[in-house]
Amino acid sequence: MTGGNRSTHGRRSTAPQGRRGRGRGGRLLMAALAVLVLATAGMGWAYLRLNGDIDTFGADGLSDNRPAASSTGQNVLVIGSDARTDGNSDLGGGDRNDIGRSDTAFLLHVYADRRHAVAVSFPRDTLVDIPPCRLPDGRWTRPVGGAMFNSAFSVGQTAEGNPACTQNTVEKLTGLRVDHTVVVDFKGFAALTDVVDGVRVCLPNDVYQKDLDPKRATRGELLFPKGEQTVAGERALDYVRLRHGIGDGSDIGRIKRQQAFVASLLKKVKSEGLTPTRLLPLADAATRSLTVDPGLGSADKLISFAMSLKDVDLHNTKFVTIPWRYQGARVAIVEPEADALWAALKADRTLGGERTDGGSGASASAPTAAAPPSPVSGEGIAVAVHNGTRTRGLAARAAETLRSKGFTVTGTATAAAQDHLGTVIEYGPGQKEKAATVARLFAAAELRPVAAAGIDVVLGQSYADNPSASPTGTPTAVPTRDTRSADDDPCSNLSYG
Repeated sequence: MTGGNRSTHGRRSTAPQGRRGRGRGGRLLMAALAVLVLATAGMGWAYLRLNGDIDTFGADGLSDNRPAASSTGQNVLVIGSDARTDGNSDLGGGDRNDIGRSDTAFLLHVYADRRHAVAVSFPRDTLVDIPPCRLPDGRWTRPVGGAMFNSAFSVGQTAEGNPACTQNTVEKLTGLRVDHTVVVDFKGFAALTDVVDGVRVCLPNDVYQKDLDPKRATRGELLFPKGEQTVAGERALDYVRLRHGIGDGSDIGRIKRQQAFVASLLKKVKSEGLTPTRLLPLADAATRSLTVDPGLGSADKLISFAMSLKDVDLHNTKFVTIPWRYQGARVAIVEPEADALWAALKADRTLGGERTDGGSGASASAPTAAAPPSPVSGEGIAVAVHNGTRTRGLAARAAETLRSKGFTVTGTATAAAQDHLGTVIEYGPGQKEKAATVARLFAAAELRPVAAAGIDVVLGQSYADNPSASPTGTPTAVPTRDTRSADDDPCSNLSYG
């Protein structure tokens, strides 16, 4: 692993005692100052210790051909590793000499308003294209098509795994730039659940030792009774690793329970308050077995990022799985649903199709009466339309829709490239408001400022697949199934099949 910044723990220094103050007021003042000094020294020691516990992976493994950075929301890739050293083998994390594997992964999109978030899970058997990835000796691999998603983490066959390769794979798959990547192993996960005094979970039926280890000859002892219960440490690990004995025993069902677990963990942390004082013991537990990108490689950066999420509302924190279907024993991605999901996140739209308020409005958790959308009027707005797909006649079809709403269409043409997945509205200086009006006719369209004057619509495959997705300006929901909110009943939607 490159870029690690392990350091020895700092020691709290002592200073000569000052002259004792006279009178009760002086003693109180000195006592207050002493408390302040000790608290400050203790906080500094804690930060120094956290810095010593944080590992980073090298940015030299990231692709040179990355998606453009977003000016709105943030994307954080979270990877759960099931094979690392430092005591993980005692918790089922694999042999010390084994290679690192990703047991679970999800992409967390935090919206610009910092009140909404959505976590998209990737089944480990999902068939994807893995782009070139860097090996430990500095060489780069060739692209691999139709590989299992979790194999990206194992490129290079090292015990630490290859988080940069998984990040490259996610960026290629989604077209979204990953701002940060975090890898948590078994040991760190178990410690985290201990610090919060356990997490409330639920089981749809009794679970026995054989369900956790199918190679057992007998059913074994009861591990989890049916219903709600609190788990921590190794029992929490057993819960999130459990696959057999529930539903069809698939990874899809396990993802449902993992999403429910993360939701319950968030609920527990939020209920106790997200402050630096409360974050420090959480961070201390997590960072001992945490690997992050260089952008989160210090205690200040890590805690600052965590604090930026303190206003995310539980009900507006959603969990989904990438649109999928079975392909034999593997999982295939379903299009155009997946592309619609990535386009929505790129445009910072919620799963319901709405834009968030960018932090300028009331709390998203406060219920408000939804006003009906106003009719789209294109009066005084001139637009050129370009077909960015191989579907013939698409520009003419979109032009007719625009004219029906009062827009002036200055021309139609074929775009320079015909591989656009989502629709893009390009606008020149001073045209942003008019471009936003145009975007109301195209589901999950991305607004993109350019130097040239005017407004151009570049149609993507999502419009070709569903040209009537948003003809009236009403936001279009992203087609997903089994969406969970962080405040849902912990006993709901826990298995598949």
